[in-house]
Amino acid sequence: MIFTYNKEFVGDVLMVIVANNEDAKLSVERKGNVARIFRQDTAETVAWNIFQVSDIVDIQQSGQIFLTDEEVALLNQELAKEGFSETLINDLQPKFVVGEIVEMTAHPDSDHLNICQVQVAADETLQIVAGAPNARLGLKTIVALPGAMMPKGNLIFPGELRGEKSFGMMCSPRELQLPNAPQKRGIIELADSEVVGTAFDPAKHWQG
Repeated sequence: MIFTYNKEFVGDVLMVIVANNEDAKLSVERKGNVARIFRQDTAETVAWNIFQVSDIVDIQQSGQIFLTDEEVALLNQELAKEGFSETLINDLQPKFVVGEIVEMTAHPDSDHLNICQVQVAADETLQIVAGAPNARLGLKTIVALPGAMMPKGNLIFPGELRGEKSFGMMCSPRELQLPNAPQKRGIIELADSEVVGTAFDPAKHWQG
């Protein structure tokens, strides 16, 4: 679940992204200051717009924001007041973490893509299809997990690349908009001593 807010350019509207619309046709159901955006084919909710949100919670930041459980509870009260039965579930887990490539095989339908098994926690490994020229077995890098928002605003959701499932993205310094990032292809390379699953910290993980 991703919360975004930009009062200057969008207005006093909190946008809550809960699922990938997968380019499906969408419809909107609005009740009072709450709008539910859902897929026409499945009726699955993919986003919420909560208008005049400053009457509910105080938001000072712009872009992707992170709310407390108490603030999300207030938003759920607003949804219920307007007659919606669904609730927002806060997700405070880091979405950019240290990962390690533990398996790598060439994509059967590409001359530059690899199918990587990337450990992102002590008990979790994700399949990520990547075209980074410096990807290699044992490399530690920064992984954007499903539900992440990149600095440019694009969202990371599970998908497929040439028929192979991919559940995240290994990031380059340029994609993370790190200072003095080299303007060339290649994922960030971390020291072998970095611990898998650690939340990304630019001050710690980049000395560009």
